[in-house]
Amino acid sequence: MLSLEALFCHVDDFCRGFEPLWQQRLLGEGLQRRSRSRTLSLSEIMTILIAFHQSAYRNFKWFYTQLVCRYWRKAFPRLVSYQRLVEWMPSTLMPLCAYLRHCFGHCTGISFIDSTSIKVCHNRRISSHKVFKPLAARGKTSVDWFFGFKLHLVINERGELLNAILTPGNVDDRQPVSQLLQRLFGKVFGDRGYVSQKLALQLWHDWGIQLITKLKRNMKNRLMTLADRLLLRRRAIIESVIDQLKNISQIEHSRHRSPVNCLVNLVCGLIAYCHQPKKPSLISDAFLPNSV
Repeated sequence: MLSLEALFCHVDDFCRGFEPLWQQRLLGEGLQRRSRSRTLSLSEIMTILIAFHQSAYRNFKWFYTQLVCRYWRKAFPRLVSYQRLVEWMPSTLMPLCAYLRHCFGHCTGISFIDSTSIKVCHNRRISSHKVFKPLAARGKTSVDWFFGFKLHLVINERGELLNAILTPGNVDDRQPVSQLLQRLFGKVFGDRGYVSQKLALQLWHDWGIQLITKLKRNMKNRLMTLADRLLLRRRAIIESVIDQLKNISQIEHSRHRSPVNCLVNLVCGLIAYCHQPKKPSLISDAFLPNSV
C-alpha cells in the first residue's frame, strides 16, 4: 500500500497532464458543459476513492465519515459532506479509466487470461432488482449461476494487470479475447473455457499471439513443450489475483444504487491492486528451462 502522500502525488501528476487534454477534447467535440468550481480537486477526489480500496474498511460511508473527515483533515482541508462527494463520483469515471490504463504493467511475452463474475445482487433478488436490469445479465460460472457482469483480465507472470474488460454476465469468455489481447505479444495461457481453434488461429494471424489452453476430456492429446506445460500448471496465479481483487481491493458488492458509481468502485479497486507493492508472481528461472 502506498502512503497517502505518495498516492496523491502519483494521481496529481497524472491529472495535471490529463485534465487539459480532456477539456480540449470535450471542446473539440462540442461536449463541454458548464463546470462549477469545487472545493476538492479532481486528484483529491480520486485519491480518496482509491485510498478506500487500499484500506481495511468495507463501507465507503463509514470510511469517509469516520476516517477521512476525522483524521485526514490536514491532508484535505476543504472536505465536503458525504452526500456531496457521492454526487461528484460519476464525474471521475473517465479520468479513473485513463489512470487505470496508465497503471497497467508491461507485457513480457508470458500472460495469463481468465474471467470472474461480478455479482450485483443475490440470486433471490434477481426478479426484483432494478438498478442494473437493462445492463447486467444472468451468467454461469463453474460454481453457480449469478446475475451481473463478467470481468475479463489478463496479467503477466509478475501479477501486473495488462488489460481488463467488463461485459454482461451472459457473454462467452472467448468473445472479448481479441480486444483484450490486441496490444500484447508472446504466449497467453488460459483454462478450458478458451478452447477454440478458430480463436487460436485468429490471434496468431492478427497479433502473432500463441494461445495455450488446457485440453477438454474428449480432445486428443497434442504435443507441447516442457516450458509451456509448466507454465500452464502455474495458471493459478491469475486465480490468486482475482481473489485479492475481490477480498482485498473490494471490486464486488451488492449495495450499488447507481451503475456509474458501480463502475467507479470497480475501476478504483483495480487501481488499488495496481499500486499494491507485493503481488502474486512467478519466478520463471526457478522452474523453466534455459531456452525460455
